[in-house]
Amino acid sequence: MRSSNPVLKRLTKEEQIDFSYRMTVEGTINKTFILFMIVMGSAFVLWNRYLEGGVDAIGSWMWIGVIGGLIAALITSFAPRIAVVVAPVYAVFEGMVLGGLSAMYEQRYQGITIQAVGFTFGVFLVMLMIYRFRLIHITAPFRKMVVGATLGILLVYFVDLIMSFFGSQLTFIHNSSPLSILISLFVVGIAAFNFVLDFDMIEQGSKIGVPKYMEWYGAFSLIVTLVWLYVEILDLLRKLKDR
Repeated sequence: MRSSNPVLKRLTKEEQIDFSYRMTVEGTINKTFILFMIVMGSAFVLWNRYLEGGVDAIGSWMWIGVIGGLIAALITSFAPRIAVVVAPVYAVFEGMVLGGLSAMYEQRYQGITIQAVGFTFGVFLVMLMIYRFRLIHITAPFRKMVVGATLGILLVYFVDLIMSFFGSQLTFIHNSSPLSILISLFVVGIAAFNFVLDFDMIEQGSKIGVPKYMEWYGAFSLIVTLVWLYVEILDLLRKLKDR
């Protein structure tokens, strides 16, 4: 069987035909739930630290989460075999980021966190239904478009991060102008389409019979997209409330 997914392409033929210990959709769902609960637990801890000590009590922890999450994500992306170990670590770091970020937004915009959570799960369910009923066909051009747009967004964010070290920013992605809101909507859309690629990767993996450790990689991919979508929706709501 052939696959257009680059991660699946890296697997050896022996790994792809090992049906005695293979990836399943059910197994991936279970591991996604485990990672999600780790994220929520870590976020709850940092949220409580914020309530007890304010912004000063979580600032350094959030930066640890950002840096640690980035390193864990890079390791898992290039070494899917060790996702069983690194993916839970990533979930802890990302929970720290989400807990602190959500608390800080909630302080300024009452009710924004629950709205962001609701919209995030709403988008997730919509994309799941779209994929389930094959309303979108995963073709090579579609995959390239989504991956290309995702890499482009990450590049812009990286440039903005570098500029922030020198006291500057790309204001058009941070202010609440109509252009900035349109950009946020575009980014939310790309993040949502990444769910479709994740679902496809998991389904392909289960059909081909890739090794069991790929369940952790599939779960990791879903959590990465879920975290990204939540942060983007949170920021979009912030822009709308500032209008």
